[in-house]
Amino acid sequence: MARIIDTERKNIIGSTLKRLRESKNLSQKDLSVKLELLGVYVCRGSISRIEDYSRTVTDIELYALATALGVGIQDLLEV
Repeated sequence: MARIIDTERKNIIGSTLKRLRESKNLSQKDLSVKLELLGVYVCRGSISRIEDYSRTVTDIELYALATALGVGIQDLLEV
């Protein structure tokens, strides 16, 4: 099956996610734990791949990331 996104960047939130995560003094592991508490499993390695643009992000993950960071979804989408 062909990928919907066939570019080098698999998402648009990578650097914004990293900036927001670091501004909250959270490690990738810390963020992973917060997501798991919300019922969304995204391992530390997957967070790393999101931040380096090599992994796509589902809508549920986008919502959970925003919730875990205490920001709005739109804040993650700012490029």
